[in-house]
Amino acid sequence: MSLVAFSIAAFVLAITPGPGIAYVVARTVSSGRPEGLASCLGTGIGGMAHVMAAALGLSVLVAQSAMAFNVIKYIGAAYLIFLGIRILMRSKAAAPVEVSAAKGVHRALLEGIVVEILNVKTALFFLAFLPQFASPAEPLIPQLVMLGSVCVALNTAVDVVAVLAAHRLLKSGVARDARARWLTRFSGGTMVGLGVFLGLARRDS
Repeated sequence: MSLVAFSIAAFVLAITPGPGIAYVVARTVSSGRPEGLASCLGTGIGGMAHVMAAALGLSVLVAQSAMAFNVIKYIGAAYLIFLGIRILMRSKAAAPVEVSAAKGVHRALLEGIVVEILNVKTALFFLAFLPQFASPAEPLIPQLVMLGSVCVALNTAVDVVAVLAAHRLLKSGVARDARARWLTRFSGGTMVGLGVFLGLARRDS
């Protein structure tokens, strides 16, 4: 395997904005840094579940079965829409970020895991991407687990940076409450949009 080529590709993919970054930022602006960081850990755990599934060949079943793909895809899309609507409802209540942040760190962790596990695109991505850098002369499963773990670690690190940046943006300023309210609405709308996009995504896209 080409470690240099893999490292470059994995880094570029990690810093490319996607649903994972959008989710953890949305969680941060709606509920504060603790829940944002918990969401990062959750999506990381969910990502490792996909790595293990790809390594063990379970993702092949999803990739080959239109019914399995559609069922998981629609469940994941509906869950993202649900989370987005809940964030929007929270913004209408105008609850201070610090108050809501203290309530659901564990829930944020679990929801981060669920969001990532239900993202079928992640399963298919690992199934298609990781084997490109594996050596046929060596055992496949250990290679896929190692390569996938690196991808997940990079993605999680980028998510953490995004959370800290969002938190810093909201940390101070006389217009903080108005800015937090606007970002919460934007983040909730983004979550709903991601759910709709994933729900309408073609299986072969």
